Amino acid sequence: MTTAHPGLDPELRTLLAGIPRIPALDPEVLAQLRRLPPTPVDALLSHRRAGHREVTVPAGDGAGIPLSVFTPADTGGAAPCVYWMHGGGMVMGDRFSQIDIPLEWLDAFGAVVVSVDYRLAPEATGTTPVDDCYRGLLWVAEHSAELGVDPARIVVAGASAGGGLAAGVALLARDRGTPAIAAQMLVCPMLDHRNTSVSSLQYADGPGVWTRQMNEFGWRSLLGGLTGDEVPAYVSPALADDLSGLPPAYIDTGSAEVFRDEDADYATRLWAVGGQAELHVWAGGFHGFDALFPQARISATARRTRTDWLARVLSPDHPAA
Repeated sequence: MTTAHPGLDPELRTLLAGIPRIPALDPEVLAQLRRLPPTPVDALLSHRRAGHREVTVPAGDGAGIPLSVFTPADTGGAAPCVYWMHGGGMVMGDRFSQIDIPLEWLDAFGAVVVSVDYRLAPEATGTTPVDDCYRGLLWVAEHSAELGVDPARIVVAGASAGGGLAAGVALLARDRGTPAIAAQMLVCPMLDHRNTSVSSLQYADGPGVWTRQMNEFGWRSLLGGLTGDEVPAYVSPALADDLSGLPPAYIDTGSAEVFRDEDADYATRLWAVGGQAELHVWAGGFHGFDALFPQARISATARRTRTDWLARVLSPDHPAA
């Protein structure tokens, strides 16, 4: 296997050189990362006219699932809703991680943003995280009137692990017949536990912030002892035999990251069954580049392009189909 691989965008390469690199992920390093301060959400809300409240909904086993609800001050009627699932390799993060991304959609078109604090691996394994996310989505749909949300314009969205969970939730909602999902926004999604694609081998050791070794650790933590046919497609969406009947998808990834090929393959398979997918592979982008360095030119373009797509598919006059 050749070690050749697409290089980083020059601006991103310079920015990345200025931050410390985590060489590997293991239980000790994970414990250290989990002790880092959470995202200061109050600072993100200080310049916005938006309400914020906390809700706890029951999981299937009775545990509480925290949801954060962000509501624009002036909805002007039933608003679209972005249901957000955070990243963190299935093993870290919380409902405020990367929350600046969906809050831009609150600003851009008055979306209500609901972010879910699903349980993390290795403490929670198998379908528990995706089931937590699905339960939270059901609550949003059932309380749409109370939230000021148009139930026909609910989007599932997430980055990295959250993108994989969003894809799994879309599969669950299709198979169970509820709730209706208008679109799925999959930002550099973590879709395939097999970790055997060309891009995963190209970026076994970086550069970037998420390597093949880290990916293996995240999946191993989530799957526990599940192997082969025991792994559900709701957990590893790339395993799904049938991708028909899913809502329109926006999928983006970097050319210089582990998830590039599994993300492109997922879009290709959606097209093959007549589904709608918009795929962007950002040249020189590493995993999560736009979340880590939103000031970079390529990041601003990526974030603006997502917002333009969401505004288009959520417009009442231009339903996505």
